[in-house]
Amino acid sequence: MQNNRDTELTQIPGMKYIPDYITEDEHDNLLEMIDRQTWLEDLKRRVQHYGYKYDYKKRSVNPSMYLGELPEWLLSIARRLYDNRILGKIPDQVIINEYQPGQGIADHVDCPRCFENTIISLSLVSTCIMQFSHVTTPEKIPILLYPRSLIVLQGQARYQWKHGIPARKIDKYGCREFVRTRRVSMTFRNISQPQNTSIRQLFQTK
Repeated sequence: MQNNRDTELTQIPGMKYIPDYITEDEHDNLLEMIDRQTWLEDLKRRVQHYGYKYDYKKRSVNPSMYLGELPEWLLSIARRLYDNRILGKIPDQVIINEYQPGQGIADHVDCPRCFENTIISLSLVSTCIMQFSHVTTPEKIPILLYPRSLIVLQGQARYQWKHGIPARKIDKYGCREFVRTRRVSMTFRNISQPQNTSIRQLFQTK
């Protein structure tokens, strides 16, 4: 199973998969903390925004969407990503998505003008397949994501491949089937520099 995934990862330059990035205890504590927070229900799935709120309809982030610094329970993970040199600086924006069995998200590229080069996703609770589709060819590659795993998208994986979660209740990978349960994903990003400049200018005028 691992060999299949390793082969698939080599077909997408700029992608890195890190299994067991957090411990089981960290996973459970993190999930408990997430469920203490307020979920937004303006999409088909429930979401939480931290650092900056992302406008899905306009595909944009602007100074008025600044929510404040990341809470400590998120900042501890953000600092670890920096300390482990997965990111060149501490992430300043996090979106948490909840997927019930049968829910998914359409193939997409995270807004290039809104966010910097590195996109990181931490998976919690359920195993699932993340589908990658090349933006200019019909090539599609499924990547199996286990709970507590981290997937990092940079370069070609970030800009030349769409990624999404197919809306289904059972994933088939190789000769195995994985029945989905509730899945929670945590996406860590940095707002692009022009956005940060606008925000600093906004604060300087207050």
